[in-house]
Amino acid sequence: MAKKEEHVRKPDWLKIKLNTNESYTGLKKLMREKNLHTVCEEAKCPNIHECWAERKTATFMILGDICTRACRFCAVKTGLPTELDEQEPERVAESVKLMGLKHVVITAVARDDLKDGGAHVFAETVRAIHRASPFTSVEVLPSDMGGKEENLQTLIGANPHIFNYNVETVRRLTPTVRARATYDRTLEVLRRAKEMNAKIPTKSSIMVGLGETKEEIIETMDDLRSVDVNILTIGQYLQPTKSHLKIVKYWTPEEFAELKEIAMEKGFKHCESGPLVRSSYHADEQVNAVEMNEVSS
Repeated sequence: MAKKEEHVRKPDWLKIKLNTNESYTGLKKLMREKNLHTVCEEAKCPNIHECWAERKTATFMILGDICTRACRFCAVKTGLPTELDEQEPERVAESVKLMGLKHVVITAVARDDLKDGGAHVFAETVRAIHRASPFTSVEVLPSDMGGKEENLQTLIGANPHIFNYNVETVRRLTPTVRARATYDRTLEVLRRAKEMNAKIPTKSSIMVGLGETKEEIIETMDDLRSVDVNILTIGQYLQPTKSHLKIVKYWTPEEFAELKEIAMEKGFKHCESGPLVRSSYHADEQVNAVEMNEVSS
């Protein structure tokens, strides 16, 4: 008889408290009315209630909700997109203003079907938010947009407050975890972004629990610091569905705390590290944290 596949039990520290106050329900209603998508919902983020209800932050997913890539950790739908909504930037900006958001993250599905990877829509969304809500900080989290320098320049030229591009995992696991994106291209995108505008803080994120070692995580930290990444987030991978990559290990809160300490010792200006941390977790604090760190250093 075949051995039954072992199941890694979810620990108690991954339980969350839901808060569905008016801020949460109002933002959800507005998203549907404006035909907008959020990665908070699409990626089944465990922090959606805290961010929407308490922190007045949200992560908008532009360029549709169908991704041209099929990364084995991600819950976003995969297929061939058929739409490109040029009016989307204004709708996003209007929603940001109506909800009085303090910080907004603009991310997108990968659009390998577009010559510029959607860079012009990304850039116009940032500019539209700057116009409509000038006191809202804007973070961008794009795909690699084909690794083309002109596409990255288009986005950096819109002057976001933070440029975020996630390495996602360690070098050894990248071919298994990510689709098309490569470890070295990720580092190159982050390096080029900093060269184009050194005043814009760069940021990246690592998921743990996929079989990586502590030594490999530290090596990834070193690689990110070698291209002057300022902000790092480290969180626990959670399997979206049974067809996605399985969880190998649940890292403990104590282990996350140790990784944060190591990251800060290596020179990151800010690090969020914890079981429920996602790339956009407490993103509203990170702009101020980097600025304060710059002043004190």
